[in-house]
Amino acid sequence: MTTKRPEAIAAIAGTMRSSVSRRRLLQAAGIGSAAMVAAACGAGGDEGGSTAAASAEDMSDTDMTANWSNWPLYIDVNEDTGERPTLEAFQTETGIQVTYTEDVNDNNEFYAKVRTQLEQGQDIGRDLVVLTDWMAALWIENGFAQTLDKSIMPNSGNIIPRLASVSFDPNREYTMPWQSGFGGLGYNVASYQSATGNDKLTTVDQLFDPALKGRVTVLSEMRDTMGVLIASQGNDPSNFTDDQFSQAIELLTQQVDNGQIRQVTGNDYIAALESGDVIAVIGWSGDIIAIGEDFSFEMPETGGTLWTDNMLIPALAQHKKNAELLMNYYYDPSVAAEVAAYVNYICPVEGAQAAMEAIDPDLASDPFIFPSQELLDQAYVFMELTAEQNEKYEREFQKAIGN
Repeated sequence: MTTKRPEAIAAIAGTMRSSVSRRRLLQAAGIGSAAMVAAACGAGGDEGGSTAAASAEDMSDTDMTANWSNWPLYIDVNEDTGERPTLEAFQTETGIQVTYTEDVNDNNEFYAKVRTQLEQGQDIGRDLVVLTDWMAALWIENGFAQTLDKSIMPNSGNIIPRLASVSFDPNREYTMPWQSGFGGLGYNVASYQSATGNDKLTTVDQLFDPALKGRVTVLSEMRDTMGVLIASQGNDPSNFTDDQFSQAIELLTQQVDNGQIRQVTGNDYIAALESGDVIAVIGWSGDIIAIGEDFSFEMPETGGTLWTDNMLIPALAQHKKNAELLMNYYYDPSVAAEVAAYVNYICPVEGAQAAMEAIDPDLASDPFIFPSQELLDQAYVFMELTAEQNEKYEREFQKAIGN
């Protein structure tokens, strides 16, 4: 998708929206359920609180570099040259050279890779990382995330109100959202209509219509699949009991055992949708939007999930100021619009929708990139879990899906 940003227009003339998103690669590392549970049960800070992160001498002024770890396919890319236009523009404008590495394939896998260094008080060699809400919460609690100097980040005030305060970081002292998205219902419009006679898939009951038996997949990301199922039973995914979770697990187990659910997947349900092997899914908004008009994403009538991937600065990062300048840059509405035009997820930056008008007017009115408050109110942020809850629920989920 070409953009109109003057500083980068020549570099991005060949940029197109990706047909593959960061969420499609969530389970790319393929780690087992036991490793997932172990990695998610961090050690360190007191329950419910946070531990002050260690800091190092900031080398930013003398060493104009920054090391950024992000998810694959999660930033604007010129498909012809492979360059990242907004990142190239930042480097030109600031003189800060950014080493951008797409090595966060899975929250648990990435944490397992750096956990020992973090716990031993060592620099992990990254100045900026992007982690999903619950993992960002774990880093904050354990003292692995540094507080942000907002005086260096005046654009931080451009955060959309819905994301300005979250339970694990009420004042956004440690994190700034990178992108957000919805978990909900996706489907092949023509195939769904042919199989069921219905025009739209808007409820979990419709997803489990026997006419779709063996043509349904759900996500291996526990929080999204279980969030949608918990909501479908009239319960609140942001505040539920063990019994309510078990009730949803029973529904999932039944649909796996009777063959309604063909596969539980984290990274290849889009390929199954495109091939026709699957008709309907519990999936992610950006994925479905990206694959074209033959497919549709709907927020379930009972509610979907809302997740956010967050930028944070690890303990002992060597270039904290440079990382803060980078975060500030991506909260410029015109820059944020360029990224949103490529990744198709919820843009967290106020003013980016107006900037999008110059890039792609159709995207400027896309409710899954710039959602209304009404749509946001239909989505739940999954309840923050203790380590013990996470272990319990992950094990129940893995058992239900046959792992």
